[in-house]
Amino acid sequence: MIGIDLMRNYGQHNALLCGLQASRGEVVLTMDDDLQHPPERIPLLLARLADGYDVVYGTPAKQQHGLLRNLASRITKRVLEGAMGAEVATRISAWRAIRRNAIATVAEYRDSFVSIDVLLTWGTSRFAWVVVEHEPRTIGESNYTVGKLVRHALNMLTGYSALPLRLASFIGFFFTLFGIGVFVYVIGRFFISGDAVPGFPFLGSIIAIFSGAQLFALGIIGEYLARMHTRSMQRPAFVVRSHVGSGVSETHG
Repeated sequence: MIGIDLMRNYGQHNALLCGLQASRGEVVLTMDDDLQHPPERIPLLLARLADGYDVVYGTPAKQQHGLLRNLASRITKRVLEGAMGAEVATRISAWRAIRRNAIATVAEYRDSFVSIDVLLTWGTSRFAWVVVEHEPRTIGESNYTVGKLVRHALNMLTGYSALPLRLASFIGFFFTLFGIGVFVYVIGRFFISGDAVPGFPFLGSIIAIFSGAQLFALGIIGEYLARMHTRSMQRPAFVVRSHVGSGVSETHG
């Protein structure tokens, strides 16, 4: 058994990353130390893992938190679903059983912001979950406040997703089309009926076209920034599950 004493509290996922990188077993289990995850249910996770999955979550049958905390947790999981690109995001918990080949995707990760669940999706899509009890907390209070969960969701949205950058492009494209539509209506009405539309629609269409074009241009710049952002995450190009033959070892790129 090995204990790791960190210099300070870097956050739950950072500590988990440290533990995963130091682990050596073929299967690694992560769980909170408040015993809200009953250890006697570990065989359920291992049995599900034996069905061919790489990561199995112990999903609580009922969350033992307050209303605001549960709401913030749901929002965070929805954001995580977008970042992970996996349906299992709504089922995640801190209780996981992970195979060694899935851990290989986080072995070389060095960024200070960490989301273990997103990193695991870089190497595998074989996720599953089992429903387990979530016992009431008997000692102490959770450090995950509503504010921290919301901040964690924002960090995931900006740290592992290019959606905010692409949003400017979509908004710009929409307003450009809207402005062109109004402009066509104004000109068409003038040529068909001979009636001049009051000046504001014409002016509004011109403003919408140019402002939309500016946002669209920013969106194009955002696309290039998104590619730089993705490369900075050091996402592996591939992860090897197994080899056939001898003289080779498992690698990731």
